[in-house]
Amino acid sequence: MQRENGYSSVIIGLESTGHYWFNLANWLVYQEIDVVLVNPMTTKRNKENRDNSQSKNDIKDALIIADAVSRGYYRDWNKQDDFFQQLRVIVDEREYWSDQQVNLKNRIQRCLDIVFPEYTQIFKDWTCPRSIATLKAFPLPADVKNLTAQNVIEGWRKEGFKRAGGNTGKQKATDLINQARFSVGSTSALEERKKEISRLVEEYERSIAILNQIKQEMIILLQKIPMVVERMKSIKGLSPLYITVILANAGDLSQYKHGKQFLSQAGLNLAESASGKKKGQIVISKRGRRQLRKYLYLAVIGLVVNNPAFKSWHEYNIKVLKMKRQRSIFKLIGKLARILIGMARNEEFFNPEKTSALVKDIAA
Repeated sequence: MQRENGYSSVIIGLESTGHYWFNLANWLVYQEIDVVLVNPMTTKRNKENRDNSQSKNDIKDALIIADAVSRGYYRDWNKQDDFFQQLRVIVDEREYWSDQQVNLKNRIQRCLDIVFPEYTQIFKDWTCPRSIATLKAFPLPADVKNLTAQNVIEGWRKEGFKRAGGNTGKQKATDLINQARFSVGSTSALEERKKEISRLVEEYERSIAILNQIKQEMIILLQKIPMVVERMKSIKGLSPLYITVILANAGDLSQYKHGKQFLSQAGLNLAESASGKKKGQIVISKRGRRQLRKYLYLAVIGLVVNNPAFKSWHEYNIKVLKMKRQRSIFKLIGKLARILIGMARNEEFFNPEKTSALVKDIAA
């Protein structure tokens, strides 16, 4: 087609759905062919424009994607350096195991609610070491109700809980036995319930070990760019996890000209619906990387607590500007984005004294 029409170059447009496009895009870039990505939401919203029908098939999707590319509704695909791809892989893996851990915790809590609903009266947090040892040694009320406090303590020791005894241990063991004797939990399929709890706890401990291993791998990986990490760590409260996720999703921060580009990458740019005199609510677009959006939000929540400058800005937004807390948090996400891009482009460290002075000027 390029030769027949006398065109000098070609653009390949791909819909960035799942992982199916990834290898093809990288291969095309290697062949020095321009590759652009069309947002799946663009194709979804435009599928009725061609034939006024909600029908969907591969041929129609290809036409819609080509039409979107011809109109400029795309973003360029630039293959990231191997380092940033390594970060992306390890962050995605951590996210998977974090989700698995949450599912396991919910499943274990469900089992306890059925067979031993009084358990949380003894252990407010069932994930504590003594509770884990209890679930491994005595997962059911029937396993413990006829034992003595000393038997329970010995059972904890066998499961590797070193500080099993003492006054706290004796009291917890006594409370556990008393609650087990008068438990109103289900008494059906106990053997199957016991096996289920045992397997779930084993998998839960495995997920903890894997996440700790991934955490160490993240720290080792970040040592490849010590100056970049040190600059970002100069923002008190910005943990290695947040730094890793930000770099994995955004890549080299110095490539951005303004914080707005960074926010757009996360889908945190503002969208407004207005017509004539009617002015709709301003919301975030959510047309970006969900993972980056999530961790920027969590990072700012932590900064508001641990970083004096962000804490001052947050208080100013609430007390002086009368903002709601949630709106203030999102405003501070924008401020964090601008700070990160400015630090990366100017190769500067975060200066608490400078920011404190700015806060005083604003408050005055």
